[in-house]
Amino acid sequence: MEKRRVVITGMGAVTPLGLNLADSWAAVKRGECGIGPITLYDPAGQKVSLAAEVKNFDPTAFLDKKEARKLDRCVQFALSAADQAVASAGLLMEQEDAGRCAVFFASGIGGFTTIQAECLKGAEKGYDRVSPFFIPMVIANMAAGNIAIRHGFGGMCTCPVTACASGTNAVGDAFRHIRDGYAEVALAGGTEASITPLAMGGFTSLHALHTGDDPACASVPFDARRSGFVMGEGAGALLLEEYEHAVRRGATILAEVAGYGVSCDAHHITAPLPDGSGAARAMTLALADGGVSPEQVGYINAHGTSTPLNDAGETAAVKLAFGEHAAKLAVSSTKSMTGHLLGAAGAVEAAFTAMALREDFLPATIHYEQPDPACDLDVVPNTGRMARVQYAMSNSLGFGGHNASILLKKWED
Repeated sequence: MEKRRVVITGMGAVTPLGLNLADSWAAVKRGECGIGPITLYDPAGQKVSLAAEVKNFDPTAFLDKKEARKLDRCVQFALSAADQAVASAGLLMEQEDAGRCAVFFASGIGGFTTIQAECLKGAEKGYDRVSPFFIPMVIANMAAGNIAIRHGFGGMCTCPVTACASGTNAVGDAFRHIRDGYAEVALAGGTEASITPLAMGGFTSLHALHTGDDPACASVPFDARRSGFVMGEGAGALLLEEYEHAVRRGATILAEVAGYGVSCDAHHITAPLPDGSGAARAMTLALADGGVSPEQVGYINAHGTSTPLNDAGETAAVKLAFGEHAAKLAVSSTKSMTGHLLGAAGAVEAAFTAMALREDFLPATIHYEQPDPACDLDVVPNTGRMARVQYAMSNSLGFGGHNASILLKKWED
């Protein structure tokens, strides 16, 4: 079967930098930091006091108040991002075959805000008193399900759960689904809202989170000072379409999805392979899938979590996958600005990568001060730069050894 071309025609985002993609991307271009003191709960008595929260989010701006109460914060984020993507694409469902419209929307953890609240309620009042909406509020697939219901997408509806690779897997799986002829349209993305005392305590016990109190020193990917990631929250959504379908309805094409690669380290539940070979395999597969040589890629939006093992391992992976060209690649981490959005990270970063191609602008790795010989790539330190790039890659690497890379191509009419 001939493989069909797949393009991006709409995008949306809710991030620590803004409530929509336009505001979030403008903040990325300015090099703003979305990290600050935790306000969603009182962190006194816990080691971690910083997070990258979504600010001033009001679900009743787009949801009925009664409906909003039945949805976890992560699902609210997802619906907002999906609404933005559909609106920006100008998609009219009355003109579509709903059975050929799919949803691939991920979450690494699901409704953690609700889990925390209802567990406390159950312990205090008895577990038969928990909300009747508890289960549909917490299971990870409910963002996907609610998006399908809201927009009338009647095709395949699924939720990849691969930890921090979830969002990229969602976009990549949607790409394959359309390319191989199973749908014309797919809403793809990821969402997460896990800034709660329990989630933060769990990641703290893993020694995964930064424990300082200065936002400028907290999320510092590839820097020798890095000591753990900063928890973020939010959602990203991309509307993918088969190319001919997009052309027929006169859609504005933002970028093309050129390739997708996945692999598993099969090594350790939290630590990546030190030599980067697993992540390198995902990148190499994405290049091969798109029929693209390493030298054609000009930018990578790295997973870049600001943890000692990840950043060194990802640097090794880029060198394995790209060979001598690695020294010429721009490889930055927007997590320096957004923190780590877990299951939403890959989707938001895919949108940022598409915008980088569209606007010929490479985002910076902000707050970069102390180079690390183990991370000796061009990390676009501190200030973004104008650069015309034809192909760009976005990487996501998750607990469990999950690796995912998507390859995007600049759209030129």
